[in-house]
Amino acid sequence: MTPSYDDTQIGRARVTDSPELLAYYKELEELDAGALWTVANDIEPWYPRPRSVPAHWPYAKLRPLVHKALPMVAADDAGRRVVMLTNPGRRELSAAVGLLYTGLQIMGPGEAMTAHRHQAAALRFVLEGTGAWTIVDGQKLKVGPRDFAITPNGTWHEHGNESADTPCIWQDGLDIPLVNALDAPFYEVHPELHQTPGEIVNSSLLTYGAHLLPYGAERWTRPYSPLFAYPWEPTYASLRNLARTSEGSPYDGVIMEYISPVTGGSVMPTMSAHIQLLRQGQHTKAHRHTGSVIYTVAKGSGHSVIDGRQYDWAEGDIFCVPSWSWHEHANASDSYDAVLFSFSDFPVMRSLAFHREEAFTDNSGHQPLV
Repeated sequence: MTPSYDDTQIGRARVTDSPELLAYYKELEELDAGALWTVANDIEPWYPRPRSVPAHWPYAKLRPLVHKALPMVAADDAGRRVVMLTNPGRRELSAAVGLLYTGLQIMGPGEAMTAHRHQAAALRFVLEGTGAWTIVDGQKLKVGPRDFAITPNGTWHEHGNESADTPCIWQDGLDIPLVNALDAPFYEVHPELHQTPGEIVNSSLLTYGAHLLPYGAERWTRPYSPLFAYPWEPTYASLRNLARTSEGSPYDGVIMEYISPVTGGSVMPTMSAHIQLLRQGQHTKAHRHTGSVIYTVAKGSGHSVIDGRQYDWAEGDIFCVPSWSWHEHANASDSYDAVLFSFSDFPVMRSLAFHREEAFTDNSGHQPLV
């Protein structure tokens, strides 16, 4: 539980303003200066106080609106045809939670968009359609429902849909708010507008996708995974196999991280991605950690309790857990498993030594509902 602190304790600012002090503050303000003790309790709180709030975006309600944009907005005119999901507490950043962005991108049949690159790293999780493709630094990748792909920062990329009659929708995840907070954004359009893809489709998957390190792979020195696409079928099979041999986490069920096959680390320096399985009828215990998480329901239905409030979810739904928020998950079915895809800013938290985690110990590990 959150420790009970108050600002009268030693080490916290507890100055009583006087007329003289108020006049003094005005003098400082004229020089673009200020007294630290007037804001110390706000800028250095006892524990994280995120402005983001838990949020839930039902796919059944969003999907018709995503499709509605298809005939009205040309993808290249818009840059990309995306419905972004914004957190009520972070609208000024266009963030879904913390410093993470997400949105739903729709590509029409036969559509192909031009190439660009930017400082922000990106990832994709396919929700529907079988014709989606992306080209990343000249490598063409074909992706289908529940497949996961990455577009590391600084890589040229373009997207499209080779289906003749069916739109494709995937979820974008980017670290745009983080890049902007650090005043480090760059954006560039490809000089030829389109890349010339290599002859072999899904070449990184053919090279690195067998969980064996190929000869010469030690020369890969870039800070992101050389494997750009992670198909659903082997991913789900790995989850089910792990469920046969391991109890998994009491807080996340059977959970695995998508990793770089070269380093064993996260797929990109600023964002990691996980896939987790909740067994039939499973209800995990609650915990919290620093770092924000965006979840997408890949399979099944259930609910999550976030800071005491229950959010019911179904396949395709997206929801978020702000940093240091209590959360637990439950599978609604006693016959089928449920699977959650998620991405987070955990690599940033760990690189900066900001990572912290704790369990909810009251009420057998479950939060009381508000």
